[in-house]
Amino acid sequence: MHIVIMGCGRVGSTLAHILEDNGHSVAIIDRDPSAFRRLRAGFRGRRVTGIGFDRDVLVDAGVENASAFVAVSSGDNSNIISARVARETFGVENVVARIYDSRRAEVYQRLGIPTVATVRWTADQILRRVLPEGAEPLWRDPTGTVVLAEVTVEPSWIGTDVSRVEEHSDARVAFINRMGEALIPDSESVVQDGDILHVMAVESDLERIIELLSAKYEGGH
Repeated sequence: MHIVIMGCGRVGSTLAHILEDNGHSVAIIDRDPSAFRRLRAGFRGRRVTGIGFDRDVLVDAGVENASAFVAVSSGDNSNIISARVARETFGVENVVARIYDSRRAEVYQRLGIPTVATVRWTADQILRRVLPEGAEPLWRDPTGTVVLAEVTVEPSWIGTDVSRVEEHSDARVAFINRMGEALIPDSESVVQDGDILHVMAVESDLERIIELLSAKYEGGH
């Protein structure tokens, strides 16, 4: 794959190195030529100086043959404009833009531009480490409606079919962490001792689901 990255900061340069190490061709764009100093000496990708939403600059970076475009500069407006130009003008289907303002991220997500709201993501990661288990979701969609959360069930749920857990809680068990390994449940899966369930649910209903699964299960297995 050929991948174009706009922004040669710490994130952009790290992505460029990882992608190149995985066998992809990379072009990285930055308006400041000194930013390319973050790239290692052996970097084989293309360095393009210019504005990431300038069509000539994008063509020079090989956007016409790109499988993906990533906008991770320090400016929200530049990132979203560049992503839209890459998609709407050059037909790059796989685009993503880093956005600091989470409210903007929600708007652009609805417009079909995948975004990473870095401030909210960082805050979520910190909260997960300082609050009790399950208090803060692992992931939430940009609208804040659907979340993925860790739930440790009360021991009386052990031996219960996962399908019954879903039925009683109105949550979807996305996967199970079992002895450090991820397991996608099937129709025959049952809750085992030590399992940590990762459930998808509507955020407004998450507290109820956690309370339900933390309480003694009265139904039959």
